[in-house]
Amino acid sequence: MKAVYISLTGQTVKFVDKLGMESHRLISDDDIYPIKENYILILPTYNHEGSLELVEKFINTQDNKSFLKAVVGSGNRNFNDLFCISAKEIVKKYEVPLLHCFEFQGEKRDVEIVRNEVEKLG
Repeated sequence: MKAVYISLTGQTVKFVDKLGMESHRLISDDDIYPIKENYILILPTYNHEGSLELVEKFINTQDNKSFLKAVVGSGNRNFNDLFCISAKEIVKKYEVPLLHCFEFQGEKRDVEIVRNEVEKLG
């Protein structure tokens, strides 16, 4: 299983590094390719429209949607209802499970939860 993620501030990068999974960072259209293995998305919360455009381009490239198994969200709990909203939007639109939401770069407990949930996915 691979982790595909976006990160504007570097917080998500730090979380993915702690996971120790093979990963692919989406920065621009140049990072979009047809993936041929199962993956999870790890998405920070962004509060402006169009922030998920790159993620959706990736999902909708060739058969990439069929390999998407789940989503993990990050953010700041001070956002209240908007906490992990980007991840929640993708989960709803593509009908995949939300594995976990964590704050900032996540803590040891968050890493363990995500690793365990990914292991359950196979």
